[in-house]
Amino acid sequence: MAKILIVGPAHPLRGGLATFNERLALSFKEQGHECDILSFSLQYPSILFPGKSQFSVDAAPQNIKIFSNINSINPINWLLVGNKIAKAKYDIVIFRYWLSFMAPAFGTIARRIKTNGHSCIIAITDNLIPHEKRFFDNSLTRYFINTCDGFLTMSEAVKQQLISWNVKKPIMYTPHPMYDMFGAGIEKNEAKIKLGLETNCNYLLFFGFIRRYKGLHLLLDALHDERMRNRNLKVIIAGEFYEDAKPYLNQIAQLNLQDRVELRNEFIPNSEVATYFSAADAVIQPYTDATQSGVTQIAYYYNKPMIVTNVGGLAELVPHEKVGLVCDVNATSIASAIARFFDEKMEVTMQINAAIEKQKFTWSTLTNCILKLAD
Repeated sequence: MAKILIVGPAHPLRGGLATFNERLALSFKEQGHECDILSFSLQYPSILFPGKSQFSVDAAPQNIKIFSNINSINPINWLLVGNKIAKAKYDIVIFRYWLSFMAPAFGTIARRIKTNGHSCIIAITDNLIPHEKRFFDNSLTRYFINTCDGFLTMSEAVKQQLISWNVKKPIMYTPHPMYDMFGAGIEKNEAKIKLGLETNCNYLLFFGFIRRYKGLHLLLDALHDERMRNRNLKVIIAGEFYEDAKPYLNQIAQLNLQDRVELRNEFIPNSEVATYFSAADAVIQPYTDATQSGVTQIAYYYNKPMIVTNVGGLAELVPHEKVGLVCDVNATSIASAIARFFDEKMEVTMQINAAIEKQKFTWSTLTNCILKLAD
């Protein structure tokens, strides 16, 4: 049995990273290991956080010790936290790395931990190069990754980035596991009624926080394509704007899409995720940049077909014409995929295929890879 620490967001912080880290800790515990989470007392200063709140309204996970001790902007805190963790002598310390802003804190904490001569430092590397790049990203990221003993990536794209950086430590790739913690799906019309939607309309679901690289602007242009105009089709936009909403609202108005869009500009709590996915005919991810996606792995749990753009790790996880359709990163190609999905009545076949394909996306596969890296 190993003594394991996950370093990254967790309750009461909200979002996909926190959900992932909590589920990963549970998977380790199911295998008989001891696993705690080291989270943040301050994740982002409020001036840097683009959303409405950093905190969850959901209940805390059961049977997981979460220590909210890291202050992301206080170097003295990093040293104190690192020294404390070093003394605890965890066998494996897993850093969840997704943003260069966290590199100074994580790199310093990891260096202090390594002074114990015992702990193995593993990085689950979501993004080596951020979706929204800044001049200091590379140098900060190198400060962190130079402390690590091994790397796990959930997309081949990130694995190749690490290789291109001449990283000499072991690197393993395994797909993002399926999110299975949001509750069972419900009948489609029942879900529509719960959300106040029309039951006689088809719906695509665009889910998650909204930033430019998520490609919502492309999806709105695709909805304006002439092939969409006579369809009984709407898009549910379920997620909080993490940037200025005005350009999107202006685009909706200019393209006269007010009756084609169901805008739910809010963070969707865990308790409502199943309802949104159950209401949709398919999930759409028109991203302009991506590594892996938690949205894909929620869609798999609910056996939902997907329409995704051919970027990063999205196409790796969505077999074209089997579980979904992969299209180019432009509005015309996105519109073509949407039209084909409905015209060829692909939903039922893709649902069956998704139920088969998702069996490979297990949490035990991920935990076993981490244990192998640390061996």
